[in-house]
Amino acid sequence: MLFRTIKNTTTMLTVVAIVLVCAAVVAFSVEEYEQLYLEATRADLDGLSENLASDLVPLIASDPDIFEVTTTLLRLDRYDNVKYAVVFDKNWQRLNVYFGTLFVPEELDSAIDTNELRLQPHGVDVKHGELIALKLVGDARLPLGHLLIVNDSSGPLYSSKLTLLKRVLPLVFLVLFVTIVGSLFIQRRLFLPLSRLSQVAKKIQVTHDYSLRIDTRGKQEVAELSRDINSMMETINAETQKNAKYTEQLKEQQKAMERLANFDGLTGLPNRQFFMETLRLELAKAKRDERNLVLMYFDLDGFKGVNDSFGHEIGDLVLMEVCRRTKGILREGDLISRLGGDEFLILLHNEPNDLELFEISERLVSGLNMPFEIQSWEVQVGVSIGIARASDSNFNVSEFVSNADIAMYRSKLAGRSTHTVFVPEMMEDNKRRLLIANSIANAIKFSEFSIHYQGKVGADEKIVGYEALIRWKSDVLGLVSPAEFIPIAEQSGKILSITKWVIKRVCQELDQVQGLQKNEVMVSVNLSAHDIKNTALVDYIRKMFVRYNVNNASIEFEVTESAYLENFDVANLFLTQLREMGCSIALDDFGAGYSSLGYLTQIELNTLKIDKQFVDNLNVSKRSTLVTKTIIEMAKQLNLQICAEGVETREQAEFLIENGCHQLQGYLFSKPKSLLEMLNI
Repeated sequence: MLFRTIKNTTTMLTVVAIVLVCAAVVAFSVEEYEQLYLEATRADLDGLSENLASDLVPLIASDPDIFEVTTTLLRLDRYDNVKYAVVFDKNWQRLNVYFGTLFVPEELDSAIDTNELRLQPHGVDVKHGELIALKLVGDARLPLGHLLIVNDSSGPLYSSKLTLLKRVLPLVFLVLFVTIVGSLFIQRRLFLPLSRLSQVAKKIQVTHDYSLRIDTRGKQEVAELSRDINSMMETINAETQKNAKYTEQLKEQQKAMERLANFDGLTGLPNRQFFMETLRLELAKAKRDERNLVLMYFDLDGFKGVNDSFGHEIGDLVLMEVCRRTKGILREGDLISRLGGDEFLILLHNEPNDLELFEISERLVSGLNMPFEIQSWEVQVGVSIGIARASDSNFNVSEFVSNADIAMYRSKLAGRSTHTVFVPEMMEDNKRRLLIANSIANAIKFSEFSIHYQGKVGADEKIVGYEALIRWKSDVLGLVSPAEFIPIAEQSGKILSITKWVIKRVCQELDQVQGLQKNEVMVSVNLSAHDIKNTALVDYIRKMFVRYNVNNASIEFEVTESAYLENFDVANLFLTQLREMGCSIALDDFGAGYSSLGYLTQIELNTLKIDKQFVDNLNVSKRSTLVTKTIIEMAKQLNLQICAEGVETREQAEFLIENGCHQLQGYLFSKPKSLLEMLNI
């Protein structure tokens, strides 16, 4: 009943709000008063103890004058809150004691712990409701003794706060009472027009006399409401005549809403809901007629880059153009649907044979690979297609779409801009991929990962550094290759947790790794393209360096050339922060990706790592040999360190050293080893 009306609700809320505000103000004031009181009392005690300590210097400088010391301590009688005071000689032996009215002398021995006082710094401190002043008598270089004064703070503070409340609370209650009464009066005045409005409305409801009018006096909102109600009653009859017309319009709107519910608003294609319902019906018919159905699942390659580079408006225009171009490629009767984002489904009409299916797929790949002219921009995307047959899913809708999705994923793994037909064997691969993705968290939790270190040697073939490489020995999966689980971790969004684990473990083991060599060596840690997009990782690295007391210059971070250039601005910002911390930066797999040499003038690096494919072809392929020489010479001109990876033969090592390569890494010198193996444990 209390909260059934707006008036009662607002009244109660107003009262509660006022009470809470007053209570908060009083509580805050008392807290501030307590702080100010303690600060003032502390300052007074500090000054008093400092003066007494100075006055005691001549009294205990040679033979302590106990009478004069007692006389000096009796000056504390003027201070009611002093519990007791003790004068010690320099060896912490009691010379004299003063007892205030608040202290029982028999409790002195239990109250004073000389051993604890020896460790306590000089000054004023608060403990257990007491202000304790401990001062040095004499100079710090020639101490004569110590002065201890213990002052009661809790009792006086309580009395002072009680006095404050006795003075303040009557005024607070008065202000509270006046404010509440005033608020109630104002609210009653404000809600009076609404009460009158309610009475008239009830009367109209009973009498159905629409000639009655509501008094439009009152505040602006109430007056406007009254005028609106009067106007509404005047138009009731006219509105009744328009109902038929509105009913027809509602039917048209219903049709439009049905279209919105079943078709994509951007492309006009059937949406997921409509397509899945159609597919369910078609599967039932095909199973009954012992026919097969073919489903295509395609996803645009590089579409995210279009949105990032040109904006979502251009991205939407690209999707519309993809829709138009795809419709021109497909046959009559083929049903295309947009699932969302840049994903599309195509149900092919009249199961095509293998040749027809190949031709349709090739037309889609080549047609959608052609550049799009969008508002004077030339936009390039690709397409990865997955193809599935209904019979492979036992005509189950979810499995049918899932099989096409798995095949599409295979197309992306195969290099994109291609098409793949689902075969049942892919299901096992997909299950393993899901198992790996779901096992990563437990692998970190139960320490299934480990770090292996592969040495890097200089021209004299002595160790100059190590690269930290992660290995996974799973209790369920056995040995899992990084080449298998790293891409899965990247796609499932779990690569960051792996990278953090590697960084933490390297920081923990760094001292032991460096202890294997006489000179300080550098340890390299790999970063993925996903890692360099996460700015919070820099703060994590900094935190680990501080926690494990790592010399920042001992850590080098490696990022592949393709990962750097695909996210150039983000990578530059990320790696600049690492460089400012004192870490080194290496560009890995150089020459295997973009080889956009112009970027080397815009980025700051310490090391270029020559990709293994060039090392493998040294003295085998003239072109690879020439490219390798060129990379080394270019790095020299840019004052960069050169590291060649994948060195496995003596001939490769001699060629690289002869041409000025600074570091060599490969099985010829060292295989990756765990820390225990390196320590021969």
